Amino acid sequence: MKRLRLILGDQLNHKHSWYRNDDDDTLYFIAEMRQETDYTKHHIQKVVAFFEAMEAFANRLRDQGKKVVHYKLDGKNNTQKLGTNIAALVEERAIEKFEYQLPDEYRLDQQLKQLADDLSIECEAFDTEHFITGRNELAEFFEGRKSLLMESFYRHMRKKHDVLMTESGKPEGGKWNFDQSNRKKWKGQPQVPHEKGFRKDVRKTLKRIETAGVTTFGNIDPQNFSWPTTRADSLKVLRYFCEHLLVHFGDYQDAMDPDQVYLFHSRLSFAMNSKLLHPMEVIQGVIEHWQDNKSSISLNEVEGFVRQILGWREYMRGIYWKEMPGYARCNRIDNQKDLPGFYWTADTQMNCLHHAIKNSLDHAYAHHIQRLMITGNFALLLGVHPDQVDAWYLGIYIDAIEWVEITNTRGMSQFADGGLVATKPYVSSGSYIDKMSNYCKGCRYNVKEKTGEDACPFNSLYWNFLAEKREHFAGNQRMAMMLSTLDRMDPDDLEGLRSRARQVIRSPHDY
Repeated sequence: MKRLRLILGDQLNHKHSWYRNDDDDTLYFIAEMRQETDYTKHHIQKVVAFFEAMEAFANRLRDQGKKVVHYKLDGKNNTQKLGTNIAALVEERAIEKFEYQLPDEYRLDQQLKQLADDLSIECEAFDTEHFITGRNELAEFFEGRKSLLMESFYRHMRKKHDVLMTESGKPEGGKWNFDQSNRKKWKGQPQVPHEKGFRKDVRKTLKRIETAGVTTFGNIDPQNFSWPTTRADSLKVLRYFCEHLLVHFGDYQDAMDPDQVYLFHSRLSFAMNSKLLHPMEVIQGVIEHWQDNKSSISLNEVEGFVRQILGWREYMRGIYWKEMPGYARCNRIDNQKDLPGFYWTADTQMNCLHHAIKNSLDHAYAHHIQRLMITGNFALLLGVHPDQVDAWYLGIYIDAIEWVEITNTRGMSQFADGGLVATKPYVSSGSYIDKMSNYCKGCRYNVKEKTGEDACPFNSLYWNFLAEKREHFAGNQRMAMMLSTLDRMDPDDLEGLRSRARQVIRSPHDY
């Protein structure tokens, strides 16, 4: 039987059972398409990384003797749309069966279901064999419960998959979570090793994108592209993280510095989200390295990393499939304002925002606290519509695919789901930023001042947000202390703060 198997750009799983179960009549199809480059405006490094990884994957399959059709962006047969490309191949190659792996984005899931219905041949969908949980496992776990607490799901996953568990069924170290040990401010020591880079020449791929007229943003050095786009490179980054960065990862995973792009973070998210690496092999690799080096690597370094993957990553995917498509319309606290233009340029006098955004424009990267407590925090305090925040986050980060981006943005960052994911809004004044970063020292604004032209804008925006949105937090116990402080504030002082906040909200580009 002549079969056509579709491989999407984030389905580069070399270990998928497909590749052990095929024959000479199996044709694999992978394609660069305007459909995918244009549904949102992407960072140029993100587009380049996916195209490079897809080409390398297609070549690897050919080297293994597989039959592969790989449409480049400028290919004469490329219709630039998934459905018409597949329909044409089915007719031209006399395909008798169409097979695809379940997509991880709702829009593609719906598109492929419709395509399967429209085709007049047999169609079958397969699991991607990547995630540790099934699509519906989280929904089934929380069925009948009042809250979707990530910690509960994380402990369930630890026990189910025997990760960092003792023989007696207890968590390693006697605690499930070492988050309290993972909040150190980095003060120049210990020294941060240079990231594992590759200096790849991607000029051909870049030229193909530019010639096609694809609209992108951000910066790129096409002769020194440093992201892993093959499985071999991804394994090198994993080994480098274990050998050089893991030792301090947990301690400084929340820290921020204007001169440090990655600190001790792994840079593995693109490799995992494109499926070049399986999350469990990453977890096991890190744990095995720790077990061999317990004298120098503390448990909190490892647990913090495992929690991000086994807990948070799988949790967010489960939320996505439980709540979509309605989740994409959530705006429970009714934010309506526009995202400031400096999110696309980094042209702001606020040092934390300038460096976090510039880092993202230059490297298509920011770690979770920069995303949550700098760019996300400011957007939420300003009252930006979550649609605009979503579009920016989905476009700017190399690892951003909707299943992980939208749940982190609308849920964790913007509280647009009203508390489904986060039990409270993640907002702060400048004091948190000063506590966890080295941004405030070189800033135009004084983090200690709350009002006046030299005051840190985060300070007035924070109290204005609490005052303006307090009705949304009634009954939220985690907000009680902050709201109590708000209620005790001198009315004149509060009005001074709100007046300053209104100035910032009216003209954020001036700051």
